[in-house]
Amino acid sequence: MKAGLIRKQLSYQNTIIREKMKEKTKESVSAVIPIMLIVLLLGFTVAPLSSDILVEFIIGAVLVIIGMVFFSLGAELSMTPMGERVGGSMLRTRKLWAIVAIGFVLGVIITVSEPDLQVLAGQVAAVPNMVLIMSVALGVGAFLVIALLRILFGIPLAPLLFVFYAAVFVLAMFVPKGFLAVAFDSGGVTTGPMTVPFIMALGVGISSIRNDKHAGNDSFGLVSLCSIGPIIAVLILGMVYNTEGSYSETSVTQVSNSVELGRLFLYEIPSYLKEIAVSLLPIVLFFAVFQIVSPKLNRKTLIKICVGLVYTYIGLVLFLTGANVGFIPAGNYLGNVLASLPYKWIIVPIGMVIGYFIVKAEPAVYVLMHQVEELTSGSISGKAMQISLSLGVAVSVGLSMIRVLTGVSILYFLVPGYGIALLLTIFVPKIFTAIAFDSGGVASGPMTATFLLPLAQGACLAVGGNIVTDAFGVVAMVAMTPLITLQILGLVYRVRNGKTVASEKPATAVADMYAELSDDAIIEM
Repeated sequence: MKAGLIRKQLSYQNTIIREKMKEKTKESVSAVIPIMLIVLLLGFTVAPLSSDILVEFIIGAVLVIIGMVFFSLGAELSMTPMGERVGGSMLRTRKLWAIVAIGFVLGVIITVSEPDLQVLAGQVAAVPNMVLIMSVALGVGAFLVIALLRILFGIPLAPLLFVFYAAVFVLAMFVPKGFLAVAFDSGGVTTGPMTVPFIMALGVGISSIRNDKHAGNDSFGLVSLCSIGPIIAVLILGMVYNTEGSYSETSVTQVSNSVELGRLFLYEIPSYLKEIAVSLLPIVLFFAVFQIVSPKLNRKTLIKICVGLVYTYIGLVLFLTGANVGFIPAGNYLGNVLASLPYKWIIVPIGMVIGYFIVKAEPAVYVLMHQVEELTSGSISGKAMQISLSLGVAVSVGLSMIRVLTGVSILYFLVPGYGIALLLTIFVPKIFTAIAFDSGGVASGPMTATFLLPLAQGACLAVGGNIVTDAFGVVAMVAMTPLITLQILGLVYRVRNGKTVASEKPATAVADMYAELSDDAIIEM
C-alpha cells in the first residue's frame, strides 16, 4: 500500500514537472524568437551577415531556448526552496554574528557562481579574471549582509539607497575614466540567473519570520543593495590597480563547413561543463553542510532539490554555450556593420527595438515577474512588469548607442538618471521602490553581457571610438532605466488604488504565497 502511494505521488509529481516544462518552453520560445527575427530581418536587409555567423547565431539561439527551459525549471525546484529555507534558518539561530557570517559567505559563493560575471571578466583584459571576480564577490558579500540586517531591523530601503549611491558617485570622481564604465557594469552583471532566484528566496525566508505588516515589503530590495556592492568594490579596485587598456577584443571564428561548425560548439561545451560545475559546487557544499547542522529536509524534498540542481546545471551549460558561441560574435559583427553604414544613426532605433525584446530573454526577469504578481495579488500583472522593463531597457540601449556614436561620458547619463530614480522614491510606495531597484539588476543579465555589450563594442570599433570609455557601460545603462519606469508604474498604481498597497501583508502570508515555488508545494499539492 505504501509503495502504491509513493508511485502515485511520483506520477503526480512528474505530471506537475511536465506541465511546468511546457510553461517554461512557451516562455523561452516567446522570449528568444523576436530577437532571432530581428537579427534575421537585419541580416537580409540593411546589415548583411556572413553565412557562418548567421548559422552560429541560429544554433546559439536554439541552445539558449533549451537552456532557459531547464534553468528556469531548475531554479524553481532548487534555488528558490534552498534560499527560503536557509533564510528562515538563519534568523532562527537568534545570533547576529551567525547571520552576518553566513550572509557574507553566501554572497561571495553565489557571486563566484554567476555566469554573466565570467563573461564580463573575460572582456576586461587589464585586470586578471579572478581579481575582478573576487572584488565583485566581496562587494556582494558585504552588501548582502547589509541587506539582511535591513530586513532584520526593518530599516527603510530608500535612505540606504541615497547614502550608498552618493558614495558611489563620490568614489567615481577618483577612478580613471577608462575603468568607470566597467565598474558600473559590474553591478549589473552580478545579479543574474544564479544570484537572483537564491537571493530573492533568501529575503522571503528571512522576512517570513517577522510578523509585522511591512515584512512583505522588506522581502524585496536584496538584489538592489547587492548591485551596489560590486560597483563600490570595483571602483576601489580601479583606484589601486593599473587598469589601462582594459578591453579584450571579441574574436570571430570563421567556419567553412558544417563539421567545423559542430566542432565550434562541441569544443566549448566541455569548458562550460567544468565552469558551471565549479560554480555550483560551493552552493551544493554549503547546502550539504546546512542540511547536516539544521533540521533536516524530508527525503522527497531533498530529491526534488537535487533534481532541480541537475536541471539548473544542464540549463546553464546550454545557455552559456549558445549565448557565448552564437550571440557574442553576432552582436559584435552586427554592431560593426550597422555603424559602418552611411546612415550610422540607424543603430539607435534598431538598438532600442532589440533592447525592448531582449529583456524578455533574461531568465531572472521571470523570477521577479512571478514574485511581484504574487505579492500584489495580481494587481500588478506580469505583463505590466514586462512592458515597463522592456520600455526601460529600450531607452537605455538607445542612450548607449548615442554614447557610442558621440563619446559622451557615462556620468552624464548615470548621474541624472539615478537622481530621478532616487527622487521618485519619495513619492512611490515603498514596495515599488524595492521592486524597481531590484528590477535594474535583474534586467541586466547574461543576454545583455553576451549580445548588447558586443553590439556596442562592434559599433564603437566601426566609428573609431574608445571601447573602454564608450562601449562599456551598456550593462550599467540597462540596470538604470528600469528604476525609473517601474517607479512610474508604481505611481500609476498608487493613483489607481489610493494609498492602500496590496503588498502590506504579514510576512507569513507572503511566505505562503511563495509556497507554490517551493519544492514541497510541487510534491504535496
